[in-house]
Amino acid sequence: MPEGSGRAELRGRRRERDVLERLLREVRGGRSRALVLRGEAGCGKTALLDHLADRADFARVLRAAGVQSESEIAYSGLQQLCAPLLGELDRLPPPQRDALATAFGLSSGHAPDQLLVGLAVLGLFAEAGAGRPLLCVVDDVQWIDAMSAVILSFVARRLDTEAVALVFAARTTDDGNTLGGLPELLIEGLPDADARALLDATLTGPVDPGVRDRIVAEARGNPLALIELPRNMSPAELAFGFGGYHPMPLTSRLEEGFQRRIAALPADTRTVLLAAAVEPVGDAQLLWRALEQLGVGREAAEPAQAARLIDVDTRVRFKHPLVRSAAWRCGRIAEVRAVHAALAEATDPERDPDRRAWHRAHAADGPDDAVAAELEQSAGRALARGGPSAAAAFLERAAELTLDGAHRGALLVAAASARLDAGAYSRVPELLGAAQLGSIDPLHQARVERLRAQVTFMLTPGRAAGPPLLAAAHRLEPLDPAAARDAFLSAIGAAVYAGRFGGDDLRTAARAARAVPAAGQSFPDLLLTGLVSWILDDRATSRPLLERALDALNPAEHIGLLWLIQPAVHELFRIDLAYRLSAEAVAHARRTGVLRLLPAALTLRSGSLLYAGRFADAANLLDEGDAMTRATAAPLQQSAGLALAAYRGQEKPARKLIEAKLRDATTRGDGRLHTLAHHVKAALYNGIGDHRAALEAAREATAYTDLGLPHFPLREMAEAAARLGEREIVVEARDRLAERTADVRTRWARGTQAIADALADPAATAEDRYREAIEHLSVTETTTEAFRARLLYGEWLLRAGRDADARVELRAAHQAFTTMGAEGFAERARRELAGAGENVRRPAADARRDLTAQETSIIRLAVDGRTNAEIGAALFLSPRTVEWHIRKIFTKLGVTSRRELATTWKGAPDL
Repeated sequence: MPEGSGRAELRGRRRERDVLERLLREVRGGRSRALVLRGEAGCGKTALLDHLADRADFARVLRAAGVQSESEIAYSGLQQLCAPLLGELDRLPPPQRDALATAFGLSSGHAPDQLLVGLAVLGLFAEAGAGRPLLCVVDDVQWIDAMSAVILSFVARRLDTEAVALVFAARTTDDGNTLGGLPELLIEGLPDADARALLDATLTGPVDPGVRDRIVAEARGNPLALIELPRNMSPAELAFGFGGYHPMPLTSRLEEGFQRRIAALPADTRTVLLAAAVEPVGDAQLLWRALEQLGVGREAAEPAQAARLIDVDTRVRFKHPLVRSAAWRCGRIAEVRAVHAALAEATDPERDPDRRAWHRAHAADGPDDAVAAELEQSAGRALARGGPSAAAAFLERAAELTLDGAHRGALLVAAASARLDAGAYSRVPELLGAAQLGSIDPLHQARVERLRAQVTFMLTPGRAAGPPLLAAAHRLEPLDPAAARDAFLSAIGAAVYAGRFGGDDLRTAARAARAVPAAGQSFPDLLLTGLVSWILDDRATSRPLLERALDALNPAEHIGLLWLIQPAVHELFRIDLAYRLSAEAVAHARRTGVLRLLPAALTLRSGSLLYAGRFADAANLLDEGDAMTRATAAPLQQSAGLALAAYRGQEKPARKLIEAKLRDATTRGDGRLHTLAHHVKAALYNGIGDHRAALEAAREATAYTDLGLPHFPLREMAEAAARLGEREIVVEARDRLAERTADVRTRWARGTQAIADALADPAATAEDRYREAIEHLSVTETTTEAFRARLLYGEWLLRAGRDADARVELRAAHQAFTTMGAEGFAERARRELAGAGENVRRPAADARRDLTAQETSIIRLAVDGRTNAEIGAALFLSPRTVEWHIRKIFTKLGVTSRRELATTWKGAPDL
C-alpha cells in the first residue's frame, strides 16, 4: 500500500481477495450478495473489510461495527449503519417509514412491527442501490444488538437484484449464529511463508531464529499477533530468547500488548482513548464536547493517531476492537466514571435521554435514586420500542443504584421478566438469585418461583416445569389472584404438553385450580374454567365453556397464551380461527419485540399455511423460527416442521427427523411431541402408500387423549385401515372421531367426519360422503385436506370402474400436490391416474416444476392483481427483486405479460 495510506499490506490473502473481488463484480453487475467473514480476533477480518471498501470505488459504502457496551440497546447497530440513508425515509411507504423512525427514536409511537422495520431497511437499501451500488460493511457482529442482528439477517436473506452487498465480520462462534445459513468465508491464519514475511517486516532489530520460530508458532498465522507479539517482547528476549512464558490466551496477550502501548502515551491522550472507547457510536462532535468537559484539548488525540491506534475524522474509529477494549481496561474506575459523567453532560437530554441516563448511571459512584428513576423511565421507553433486552439492561443497572432492598429486588424481578421476554433465558436464573438475596416481599418471591418454572418450560417443554408452576400458583393465590390464575394456567399447560409422560399431573393441577374461588369473566379466567372442565368432566360439558372463552379472546392482549390457546382451538375444530389468530400472533410478536412469543407464533402460522397448501410460505417461516431459536437457545415447537417434512413425502429425511424428535420427546417427558411425531409419521406413510406403517403410527398416536390432537391421527387411521381392508378398524376410527365431532358445526369437523364416514360406509352412501367432505374442506384454511379428499374420492371412483370420473378428481389432486410440493401424495395420485389410463408427465417435465417455491408464490399474487410493491410486502422482498423474478418467470413459462401469465396459470389449483 502507498506510504501514509494507513492500510497494512494484505499478505497471503489471494483466496479471500478473489472471493471479495467476485462479490464486487456481481454487485457492480446489478446483483445483491451477502457474505459473512468468520475468524478469531486479529485474524484479519477488519483488514479484509478495509480492502473491500477501498476496492468498491464504484459504490456507496456504509460502515458499522458492533460495540459491546451497546449490545443491549435495541436497533443501535442498525441505526449506526442506516444513519447516512435517513434522508431518504420519505421514499418508503408510510407504515415502513413510521416503523423505522420509531425504532430509531426519531418519532414516538407504539412499539414497531419488526417485520415492518425489516421491510423498511430492505426498501431503504434497495432505493439506495438503485442509482449507485451500495456496500454495507458490518464489523464485530458478535457485539451487535440482537434486534439489529435479526433485521440485518432478514434483509441479507431477501436482497437479490438491488445491487446491494451486505458483508459481515464475526468471530468464529460468538455471534449466536444469527447469520447462520448465509454464505461464509472462514478467515484462517496466514501460510507459514507469508507469516514469516509479515513478522520480518514488523521486526526492527535482531531476532534469534528460535524466537522467530516460536512467535510464528504461537501466532498460528494470526496477522495481528504477528505484528503485536514482538512489540510485547524486550530486545533481549527477541535477540537471545530470554523472557518468560506466556500461558494466557492469544487474544488476552494481544490486548495486554495494546494496554502497554496505551500506558506509554501522555495522560491526556489516554483520556481521549478512554472516552472514545466508552462513547459507543463514534460521534466525533460528542467526543470533543465530552473532552472539553474534562479539560482535554483536541490535540491530545494526535499521539494516538500517530501510533495507529485510532482514527478521528467525522467519525471515531479504533484500528481494532482489541484496542478499544484495551483502552477501556487501562482506565481506572474513577477515570471511567469521570468520562461517563462528561459524556452524560455532553449528551442532549431531549434527543437522546436513554443514552444520557446510561452514562449517568455509570458515572455514579454509589446508590442514586434519581438516576435509578431515569433508568426505569428508559426501560419503559425501550419496551415501547420493542426492546425488552434493553429494558432489562436499564432495570439491572437501576437495581445496582437503588439502596432500598425491597425495591431493588422488585427491579431485578422485572429485569428477569424482561430477559424472559427477550428470549435470554440463561440470564434469568442469576437475576432471580440476586433478587432473592434482598428483602423481597412474598409476592415477588412467588413471582421468582413462577419465572424459574417458566424458564424451565421454555428450555425443556415437558413434565419438569409443571409441579414448580403449580407450587408458584399456590403461593400467589392469597397475594395476587390474577397472577395465581395465570400460574394455574401455565401449570395446566405444562401438564398438557407432558401428556402421556406426566402421570397424574394434569388432574392434580386441574383439581387445584378448581378449588380456588370462582373465576372472573376475562379470557384467561374463562380459558382456565374450560380447560379444568375438559380435564375433570367430559367433552360435552367442557365444549361450550371453551367456546365461550374463545369468543372472549383478544389476540393482541392474550398472545402470551398462544401456546395453550392453540390446542384449545384445535379441540373445537376451529381451524378458521387458528388461521386468523396465527397471522395476528406473528404480527404482534414482531411488533412488540417479545422474542419468546415469536417461535410459537411462527410455528402456529406455519401449520396453518401447511393446511392451506402453502408449503413454501410455511417453510420460510420455519426457517425464521430456526433463526429465532438460535438467538434464544429455546427449542422450536416441532409440530409444523414435522408435518411439513411428512407432507413433502421424502421418506428418508422425514423419517430421520421424526425418529429424532421421538427420542427427544421421551428424554424430556414431552408427551405432546411424542403424539405429534407419530401422527405425522402416519401422514407420511399414507402419502407414500405404506398404509401398514401408517396404521401402526396412527394407533400409537391415539393411545393417549391429548388436547386438540386425537382427530388428526384418527383420520389417518381410518384411511390406512381402509386401504388395508381392515374394516373393523375403519369403523372404530370413524366412531371415535364421531364422538369428537358430535354437535360441532365447523366445516373442518364436518369435512373430516365425512371422510371417515365415506371410508367406512358401504358403496351406496360413500359417494355422497366424499362429495360432502370435498364441499366442506374446499376453503382456504383446509386446502390440503380438500385435495386429499379428492384423491380418496378419485381412488374410490377408479375402483368402482368409473375411470373417466376418477381421472377428473385424480388429475386435480395430482396437479395440486405437485404445485404444493407434496411429493408423496402427488406420486400416489400419478400412480392412480396411470391405473385410470392417463399417462401423466413426470413432474420434472412440467414447466411449473422448474419454478421455485418463491416464484410460485409471486405468480399467485401477480395473478391476483397485486402490484410489485404489494407482492414484495407479502413475501418480504423489495419491489425490484419482485420485478426481476417476474422477468425470470416469463422466460420459464414462455409468456410476455401478466395477462398471458394469468391465462397460462389458470389451470393451476387455487392454493
